[in-house]
Amino acid sequence: MKAVAVPPQEEFALKETSPAIGVAGLGRDKLTSTYDLVEQMQYLYVRVVKAKELPGKDVTGSCDPYVEVKLGNYKGTTRHFEKNTKPEWHQVFAFSKERIQSSIVEILVKDKDVVKDDFIGRVVFDLNEVPKRVPPDSPLAPQWYRLEDRKGDKAKGELMLAVWMGTQGDEAFPEAWHSDAASVGGDTVGKIRSKVYLSPKLWYVRVNVIECQDLVPNDKTRFPEVFVKAMLGTQGFKTKICPVKTLNPMWNEDLLFVAAEPFEEALVLSVEDRVGPGKEESLGRCLIPLHMLQRRLDHKPVNTRWYNLEKHMIVDGEKKEAKFASRIHLRICLDGGYHVLDESTHYSSDLRPTAKQLWKPSIGILELGILSAHGLMPMKNKDGRGTTDAYCVAKYGQKWVRTRTIIDSFHPKWNEQYTWEVFDPCTVITIGVFDNCHLNGNPGMRDSRIGKVRVRLSTLEADRVYTHAYPLIVLHPSGVKKMGEVQLAVRFSCSSWMNMLHMYSHPLLPKMHYIHPLSVIQLDSLRHQAIHIVSMRLSRAEPPLRKEVVEYMLDVDSHMWSMRRSKANFFRIMNVLSGMIAAGRWFDQICNWKNPITTILIHILLIILIVYPELILPTIFLYLFMIGIWNYRWRPRHPPHMDTRLSHADVTHPDELDEEFDTFPTSRGNEIIRMRYDRLRSIAGRIQTVVGDLATQGERFQSLLSWRDPRATALFVTFCLLAAIVLYITPFKVIILFYGIYVLRHPRFRKRLPSVPINFFRRLPARTDSML
Repeated sequence: MKAVAVPPQEEFALKETSPAIGVAGLGRDKLTSTYDLVEQMQYLYVRVVKAKELPGKDVTGSCDPYVEVKLGNYKGTTRHFEKNTKPEWHQVFAFSKERIQSSIVEILVKDKDVVKDDFIGRVVFDLNEVPKRVPPDSPLAPQWYRLEDRKGDKAKGELMLAVWMGTQGDEAFPEAWHSDAASVGGDTVGKIRSKVYLSPKLWYVRVNVIECQDLVPNDKTRFPEVFVKAMLGTQGFKTKICPVKTLNPMWNEDLLFVAAEPFEEALVLSVEDRVGPGKEESLGRCLIPLHMLQRRLDHKPVNTRWYNLEKHMIVDGEKKEAKFASRIHLRICLDGGYHVLDESTHYSSDLRPTAKQLWKPSIGILELGILSAHGLMPMKNKDGRGTTDAYCVAKYGQKWVRTRTIIDSFHPKWNEQYTWEVFDPCTVITIGVFDNCHLNGNPGMRDSRIGKVRVRLSTLEADRVYTHAYPLIVLHPSGVKKMGEVQLAVRFSCSSWMNMLHMYSHPLLPKMHYIHPLSVIQLDSLRHQAIHIVSMRLSRAEPPLRKEVVEYMLDVDSHMWSMRRSKANFFRIMNVLSGMIAAGRWFDQICNWKNPITTILIHILLIILIVYPELILPTIFLYLFMIGIWNYRWRPRHPPHMDTRLSHADVTHPDELDEEFDTFPTSRGNEIIRMRYDRLRSIAGRIQTVVGDLATQGERFQSLLSWRDPRATALFVTFCLLAAIVLYITPFKVIILFYGIYVLRHPRFRKRLPSVPINFFRRLPARTDSML
């Protein structure tokens, strides 16, 4: 029996499925949670995992650490370890929400002693900031937290914790309090578990460098050429060199950084003197901890502050601090009114500002069921055969979820369900499928991409369950390839229709983006810094969410040049303009009397609208209403998916794909680079011609009254005077009537030559003859 070849577009199409979801009595159109039939009791869970780099408190330089979890009048303690600076407890504490009497929970690390236990450090959480976990969400991933002393300053040592609000259905509940948590097993088992991750809270750090005073240059014989260099982690920016050579320079420049809570690095400002090409000398520096900065929620400026600049001098071979301190005048704040973009604005999953005080109430719940995958391709070789260890990652808002890894299966079944709060319907959830390449102890391996799916919430009907098999499409240097299908069940439940509809009248981004907008270059640079921070933080969780996974989900390379995407965007524009082009052709047929009955009806409509002009706008809106009602029968029934035809992935030349996958800067040979450069020059030449034609038409409009061509301007001015007189004397309705009849005149009264106004306009001078 011969296999039937599948048409390419059908192979990449979305398929509706009918999985056996739901429970008896509810039908298949209702997804349910495991614990929706019980009264939920809320608990605060604190999972204490381990600590490291704890300082020694005894005379011998060792410590006997234990952890005390304190919430109001309630506290629980772990067992203590003797002479161990890297203890591991793996204990869970549960506190009933009904008995919570405090707004903070303290996790204190202490040293067991005979007389009095010594305080080592603590970590404090605000209960309002503690994330909620609703089953069947996977457990929160523990993270490292730097210990603080009682004043809030950094102390030596780190503690790994996970804090969340859950219910009695939480799997940690049976082992909570003084009993040990269930052992995960070996490292391999930990790498295949399902987990929930939270993106770090990102802030824009705005540094307004105003001025410096009393600078002391190293060379007293010259005035310094001063600029300020600011560093925050790996991010670095410089101000311009002060145009006035003085010891009290002024700049008033803004520098923007991205920072993530908890703040681990201080802002370092250094005043530099350019003494020669590529040679700089420091005139002073200062360190500013970010947790001390004021948090701004609106556009009102924060207070300025003077900071002393530290300067070290070499005296007799020893490094000593200068007694006289220069000063720098700064206005620094954490801008909480912006949304820190880590995704492309075209498919963002979260558009809220950083400051939680500015958040609006949620409008609904998004539920995602990751059911299974089918027909996955082998991603690696094991024991001489192809194999795939697949897992899914879904990202919406600050919450990332990762399913468990199904070992060695081309048809994995996950059947895991997750929920998110929705604050804006015009957002997108991203689901990616990956191959786990870290099960055999290969730390240098990267998890391979199998495919990605995006679902826009605004395209979903409320309370309807969408069950589809989405094609997993990946673009390779050899061409587009289907890697399999992933079966998803999606439901968007709206809790407030009024709030959701009201969201359509709100700006897409927080108001600070419009009151004090950031440039496109700034946003692009800050976005890549945010992606780097998020990927580094999530890769430090246990188990880590790999950097390559985070970057793929956030489309880190979406800004790179691609001939394929350029063509696709051009045809998207042509598709948008096709409606206008079709309307122009229809009107041309009306004017040329292709269908006499239709043209006569248009004449009658024109006369009615001229006699009753108050009917013009109602007619237009009624026409649009009728078009919308007519199109309702053919409305899309399925959510959108990755379209190979729209992306021009199925007709791309191999060299264009090779260019798209090339590194930046390029790694190709000279001949290939020369060929691509020549191709780019030819395309740019066409664009140059179009831009020049547009400029020519604009300059012709300007020359109507510029007297560049005195005869043409005299004719136009005379025509304007006569037109003013005729329009003043003749009723406007009569003019519109005669003009409409003239435009719709029979072809017998038309000429194939261009009209007089067009001939006159094309003869007007432009500045093209003045160009080299």
